[in-house]
Amino acid sequence: MMSLKKFGEVCDFVRGPFGGSLKKSCFVEEGYAVYEQQHAIYNQFTQIRYFVDEDKFNEMKRFELKPNDLIMSCSGTMGKVAIVPDCVKRGIINQALLKLTPKEFLDVEYLRYWMSSPDFDARIEENTVGAAIKNVASVKILKQIDVPIPPLPEQQQIVALLDQAFAAIDQAKANIDKNIENATSLFQSKLNDIFSQKGEGWEEKKLLELGRVQTGTTPPTKEKSYYGDFIPFVKPPHFQKDGSIDIGSSMLSEKGLKKGRLFEENSILMVCIGATIGKTGFSKIPVSANQQINALTPKKEYHPKVLYYALISDIFFNKVLKNSSQATLPMINKSKWQNLSVNIPVKFDTQIEIVTLLDEFRIKVDKIKIQYLKKLESLEELKKSILQKAFAGELTKEFSVSREQLAVIT
Repeated sequence: MMSLKKFGEVCDFVRGPFGGSLKKSCFVEEGYAVYEQQHAIYNQFTQIRYFVDEDKFNEMKRFELKPNDLIMSCSGTMGKVAIVPDCVKRGIINQALLKLTPKEFLDVEYLRYWMSSPDFDARIEENTVGAAIKNVASVKILKQIDVPIPPLPEQQQIVALLDQAFAAIDQAKANIDKNIENATSLFQSKLNDIFSQKGEGWEEKKLLELGRVQTGTTPPTKEKSYYGDFIPFVKPPHFQKDGSIDIGSSMLSEKGLKKGRLFEENSILMVCIGATIGKTGFSKIPVSANQQINALTPKKEYHPKVLYYALISDIFFNKVLKNSSQATLPMINKSKWQNLSVNIPVKFDTQIEIVTLLDEFRIKVDKIKIQYLKKLESLEELKKSILQKAFAGELTKEFSVSREQLAVIT
């Protein structure tokens, strides 16, 4: 039988230190770990960026993490929860984490499942009157939330049932993820088959031979008059997976364009520096872009879309990486980029045929991926439904997720 207890009665709460008590000047190369929001979000405790020495650690002992504590992210990406493992490196939490230490009558795995449930989300909604938990005052709110607490053996039974059910769901999700990966690989394989062709009817051309090559530039941001609503101003985050470019409200004024660069319609844009190097977009309209982006505006004898497809192939991407500097951030400059080559059919009619073929093939692949993504959403909904039942006391010993249930979804 479940009883309701206040969250503050079943856990000890410690919010990470605020103010100047833990700043970068405190960090050392080796020592005691400083745990951050990423450790809760990604449920991993091995990749440590910051450390403090023994004196600082002893000064901040109340923030020490211990095995079977639970951490929750409490700024930015809210509410992600992870359990501290037995082998954790000794250390403390920073200001973006909340540490929860369950009382002896509360199973930590049970608590983790409950904090991942719609029940927990609903109780936060009830107690915050629509406000988000974003600051230290939120600990008071959390402590007042009602937690359904059955006897410890029943908690452990619920955990066992959920473990079993979620293992089956997670395996189904892994299979779907693999199918999505295979669909993506299928399209890349098609691109590579086409643009690896040699011989009669095909020619290998450097980008500078195919059209006009430019590098973007950013007008001084201090000059507000350079920014307005005259022309889209493209940055790396604006590139979408389908090759489209979504600039949002990023625009230059007519005055700003004079300080920038104009890429005419039907240009192919590629990010040429940083973690997203090789990310490529196709713009049907005139745009400008920042200095992280190179652009190719094709000559009239080349179909713009066939060049776009050539540049998103693994064949070309590998050339980009091979010719990039291996500094802190990978980078390929305009000189090297414009001298990279692609295989292109000589006849314009053949280029059109290839574009038509790849457009249709991509639509089919995207439809397959959308179907799989919907299945992933259904599995997440199934998880939520199971959690809802668990904390409403509706799971029985006989409960399980059958292959037949998963088969309906997957």
